[in-house]
Order: sequence, then structure tokens, then C-alpha cells
Amino acid sequence: MSHSSHPDHPLHKSHPRSFEANRYVYPVLSRRAEGISIGVNLNVDKVCNFNCIYCQVDRGGPAETERVDLKRLAEELEWMVELVVSDRLYEQPRFRDVPPPLRRLNDIALSGDGEPTASPEFERVVEICAEARRRHGLDGMKLVLITNAGLLHRPPVRRALEVLDANGGEIWAKLDAGTEAFYRAVNRSAVPWRRILDNLRDAARARPIVVQSLWTQIWGEPPPTAELEAYCDRLQEIVSGGGRIKLVQVHTIARRPAETWATALSDAELDAVAELVRRRTGLSTATFHGGVVSG
Repeated sequence: MSHSSHPDHPLHKSHPRSFEANRYVYPVLSRRAEGISIGVNLNVDKVCNFNCIYCQVDRGGPAETERVDLKRLAEELEWMVELVVSDRLYEQPRFRDVPPPLRRLNDIALSGDGEPTASPEFERVVEICAEARRRHGLDGMKLVLITNAGLLHRPPVRRALEVLDANGGEIWAKLDAGTEAFYRAVNRSAVPWRRILDNLRDAARARPIVVQSLWTQIWGEPPPTAELEAYCDRLQEIVSGGGRIKLVQVHTIARRPAETWATALSDAELDAVAELVRRRTGLSTATFHGGVVSG
């Protein structure tokens, strides 16, 4: 099974993580969610344990760790949920032209300018999001964790995942490689490759997960076929190890990346990756083509 994203809307290309005077909470018209996603940025300090070649976050300047102000975050989240469910969001100039089918609150997404599970306040923030979901009776709305999977083994993170599971949670976990060498080249992380694979398997054993993979041209060359085959092997190992993968999201670059030599795959190249995944693994895929990279 395969599907491509909803036809592009200009707002799909615009994901600023600031809204009004908010520090942590922002609305996005999401291609992946096919509706409104409320983002919660736990990494306003831009600290991350990955340094991906395709990252669109500007990490220039010194990084200073900053604690999350939980009271402010909770207040911003409450205001944002009210804004979306009351439809007042669509009175804002940036959201006025959102078509009616996309005027739906799909999820609260824990993501941002770094790895959300690295925040010391991650567990408490998941509880705050779950409380907001319950308080507004949003039983059909998901809580989504967008993660690189590097810290899913930590006890506080595992406790938070249990809260997610009990509150319409979904894990969207990164896997951009089939081999350690490619992982080191693309994600440039000190997290052991084996830990990433073990964490993905363990998370998928506990609940079905979504795997997010972003593929690029590197110096004008698409990913080697052998790398893509190895990637399919890693997906199959998760499943054969008792994990459940509900969807594989196949992405390429849509906004300006960290490295100019990392460029978007063509639609045909990305479609070929998705087809290989389906053929080799039998898993459902969704394809998210790139666009004009600007700004």
C-alpha cells in the first residue's frame, strides 16, 4: 500500500516555530498530518544529539542549554488548542486560505529545533499534552513524538512513552540509513548505530511505530542501491524481531538544508525508493516529495 501526501498548499512550505508571542507552541499546516498540527518545541536552545546534513535548523552561534518553562508552555498550549478548535486560527492572515478539508486538528507534535526526548522536562511535557487532550475531549487527536530514537532507552523517556500510549500517542522515529557508515555520514551522531536499531525494535515491540526516512542526493549522487537494500534489511529486522511498523514515510529535502551539497531527490527517485521498500518489505509507505528550497 502506498499513498502520496495531500496536494501542496503554500503553508506546507512554511513551518516557522514562532507564533505571536509564543516561545514553545506553534501551529503548522502539516503535509504529513493532512491538517493542523500543534508543534511543541522543547529545544528552543537548538541542542540536538544529531547533526544531520539535511537539517533546516540554523545551529550557528554558541549553544546554551535552556530549561523549559513548564507553566508558560502549558499556558501557550491551552491558548493554541482553543484557537484551533474554535476556528479562530483561520482568522489569522497566515491561515486564512487553508482549505476547509484541512481545517482539522490532527495532532499535538513534540518536535522542534532538536531532539525532544533530550529535554529534562520531556516526561512532564508529555503529561501536560495528555492533560490538554483530555480536558478538551479530543479523543480523536493524536499525540505525536517526532524523534531520532537515540534516547528511547532512557527510563524517564520510557515512562513518557507509556503516557503517550495511553493518550492516542504515536511515535515517528527516524531511520535514514541501512549501514553504520551511511548513518555516520548523514546523521553525524555520536549515538551508537546499534543503539538506534535496538531502540527502534524495542519501541516497535511495545506499540506500532511510524518510521521516517529522509533521502538526499549527496554531491549530486542519489543513495547507492546497496544502501537502500541494507535499509530495507534493517526494517525487516525490526519486524522479524517482534516490532510493528504501521507506516514508512519516505521524504526528501523540502527546505534549505545545513549542507548545500545535500540536495533533494527528484520525484521519480523518491518514488523508486518507496517502491523498493514496498517490494522488499511489504510495508505501507507514504511519499513526501521535495519542493523549491528557498529562504
